[in-house]
Amino acid sequence: MIATHYSTRTNPKTTRWLALGAVVGPILFTLAWLILGFISPGYQLWDMWIAPYSAVSQPISGLGLGVTAPFMNVAFILTGVLTIAGAIGIFRSIPEIEIAKSWRYTLLLALPGLGTIIDGVFNLESFMLHNLGFLLVLSVIVGFPIVGLQLRKIPDWQRLGRWLMLGGPLTLVLAALFFATFNPEASGAGLGIAGLTQRLLIVQIHTWYVTLGWRTSRML
Repeated sequence: MIATHYSTRTNPKTTRWLALGAVVGPILFTLAWLILGFISPGYQLWDMWIAPYSAVSQPISGLGLGVTAPFMNVAFILTGVLTIAGAIGIFRSIPEIEIAKSWRYTLLLALPGLGTIIDGVFNLESFMLHNLGFLLVLSVIVGFPIVGLQLRKIPDWQRLGRWLMLGGPLTLVLAALFFATFNPEASGAGLGIAGLTQRLLIVQIHTWYVTLGWRTSRML
């Protein structure tokens, strides 16, 4: 019964490639901010010139301005698209979840991808929309535990589901740490560690996506 449901619902090869989007997207994004962080001479934000760029004190989004902007913003958008593809692939691969429920869980994991796309389209100078994108990324604070609870019910996914439930609280703690260390004036002056705490937050979120996407691709 499950095998028949699986064969009619998914194409394993297509699903594998979709799921790998959750692996490739975070890797692409990490490489982008690592490399561009060394290249950026600084950037102009409204009427302020901020230089030099510091990955320790300044947010990743600073790379979406100045000479690195075309590359970083494309990385934002591609990462978002790949994250959404990954979310689709992950839940297409789990026949134990009803299709209607599967799309709800897909949406939960896809929201950060949408937020990443928004951040690529609207840079720091579009302050409200850019922050909206970041808030959508942080939706995993709720999304990870909900998805983890569902995966706990599935034998092949129980262990990862239990761990994923911790992803929400961990993201909340790291987000609080980032907001506690972020001060716009200090960041612009190259002071503080907000850039470092933000990167820790983003890498942690992306690690869960990479784990889910890789696990899915190995199971197909």
